[in-house]
Amino acid sequence: MIPTKGNQPTLFAQLKALPWPEIPLGDRRRDTGHGRRETRTVKAITVHTPGGIGFPHAQQAIRIIRTRTTGAKTSRETTYFTVSLPAGQAQPADLQDWAHREWHIENRLHHVRDVTFREDLHHARTGTGPAVPAALRNTSIGYHRTNGEANIARATRRANRRPHDLITAVTSTYPTTQ
Repeated sequence: MIPTKGNQPTLFAQLKALPWPEIPLGDRRRDTGHGRRETRTVKAITVHTPGGIGFPHAQQAIRIIRTRTTGAKTSRETTYFTVSLPAGQAQPADLQDWAHREWHIENRLHHVRDVTFREDLHHARTGTGPAVPAALRNTSIGYHRTNGEANIARATRRANRRPHDLITAVTSTYPTTQ
C-alpha cells in the first residue's frame, strides 16, 4: 500500500477524481480511546484497466476517511492509497488493517523522529550526511523501546542527564556460554 499525498500532485488528483460517491462502502470501523471516538471508512476500486490511473502496477485505488471526535471538536481526514494487489487478494477489511498498521508505525517511529528529535530540521541532504544521524536516532529509539520506555522524549531527557547510564549499558560485557 502506497499512501498518496500532495507531493504527487498528478496521481493525487487522479485518485481524488475517481467516482467515489458511486463506489459502495467496503469496510467501516469505530474505535474509542485516548478521549476520542474515531470512525474509519474504506472504499476501494479496481484501476488496473486501460485508461486507469497513471501509476505503474496499481491494481486498486483506496480512499479512507477518518472522522475523529474529541469533546466538541470533530475533524475529518481523507487519505488515498494505491495497492498492487487485485481485489481478490486485498479486500477492504485487509486494506483497513494495513493502513491502520502504517499509521501505527507513523505514530510510533516517524512522529518521534520528527517531534522529539526534530529530524525534519536537520540540514544534511547529500551523501551519508542524513544516514548517520538517522541511524543514531533509530538506535536511541530502539534502545529506549527495548528498555520498556513508552515516552521517548522523557527517556531521552533522562538519558541526557545521566550519560554514564548509557555508557555503562553500551560497554558492559555479558556472560557468554561455552
